Amino acid sequence: MMPDFEAQLRAASLRVTRPRLAVLAALRDHPHVGTDGVIALVRAEHPTVSHQAVYDVLRVLTDAGLVRRIQPAGATARYESRIADNHHHVVCRSCGAIADVECAVGHAPCLTASNDHGFVVDEAEVVYWGTCPGCATARTSQ
Repeated sequence: MMPDFEAQLRAASLRVTRPRLAVLAALRDHPHVGTDGVIALVRAEHPTVSHQAVYDVLRVLTDAGLVRRIQPAGATARYESRIADNHHHVVCRSCGAIADVECAVGHAPCLTASNDHGFVVDEAEVVYWGTCPGCATARTSQ
């Protein structure tokens, strides 16, 4: 998978570096992870990579469109490498777990706003809120 990451970086006119490859691998394996989680994952494999390097890599990859930054209301920023589609998220109000949700049926109907006010819409962000199965089970057993 690393050669694919290298190709992605080069296609975005970015240098291929060990921290960039490590961050992309961490996000591939752990979607919706926060900055602290990315730092821990990267440093587990590459202990000499600094916190600041990971922050910088996340910013560069987000700016280049290789990583998506999501931040549900009241939550810390999370990152994912799934960027090639217009998908949404479901967030647990209790534990903060996040899962991907495909766009509603059809060809990205969520991109057809009831009134676009003249905007050319290219992305829609929908966040569903609720309680994950684990928290729901814990709540009913209490």
